[in-house]
Amino acid sequence: MNLANSLYLIQQNEIPVIELDHPVGNARIALQGAQLLSWQPRHAEHDIFWLSPIEPFKRGVAIRGGVPICYPWFGTAKQPAHGTARLQFWTLSDYDIQDKQVILNFSLFDEHQIIQAHIQMTFSEKLRLEFTHYGQDPAQIALHSYFNLSQIENVEVQNLPMTAFDKLTDQQIKLPTTRQIQQGVDCIYPYIGKNSIISDRLWERNIEIDHQNADSIVLWNPWDTPPSAMQPNDYQHMVCVETARLHQLLSFKQQLAVEISVVK
Repeated sequence: MNLANSLYLIQQNEIPVIELDHPVGNARIALQGAQLLSWQPRHAEHDIFWLSPIEPFKRGVAIRGGVPICYPWFGTAKQPAHGTARLQFWTLSDYDIQDKQVILNFSLFDEHQIIQAHIQMTFSEKLRLEFTHYGQDPAQIALHSYFNLSQIENVEVQNLPMTAFDKLTDQQIKLPTTRQIQQGVDCIYPYIGKNSIISDRLWERNIEIDHQNADSIVLWNPWDTPPSAMQPNDYQHMVCVETARLHQLLSFKQQLAVEISVVK
């Protein structure tokens, strides 16, 4: 279904998906979770984000890949894991299609049609995701970005802080600021104001991640213990570098944003 110039509504199994085909690039966003699945700027040879090749797109089941919105909580202390927002259907509430940028606005409403959350996606030379919390209770939020890699051995994650909480060992640890991932990793770093960089030698590109109003960066790769909807070798082609507010909870109308750019 053609929604507007360059904007279409398609169906992927049980999930309706917004598809953008525009001179700035191509994108797909699932209405379940307002989850950005794919973004390939026109100048880029490869998609910025990784999406599981075996993703079934089942209603009410978390989608593996892209940028899940983990809200209003992060982790498994409550159920469902990583909050309810990624399992709920959002509304495409507004859009603005221009020659050099496209802005899409998605809103999450409760059963009384009161807005709970909003995310604005701006596609141009950069990608900007800006989340706003409208709930009455303080909330956690993580933009759980799965980045697409050539092969994990060709990749370094740079500009990381020197300390992190290792969720696999339940310990605070010291680390180098540049990491080459060679085993499973699940670390929560404090955000100290530096952009993260994913350097991919084979694809000859750097992905720069500008975390805005964050207090944490989460680095995750499951290695050879894949979770649901991942194949045994998928870990070789993805890494999560997440923009998060985990300790300083968002209050009403507070925002979290990330800007992502690709440079050679």
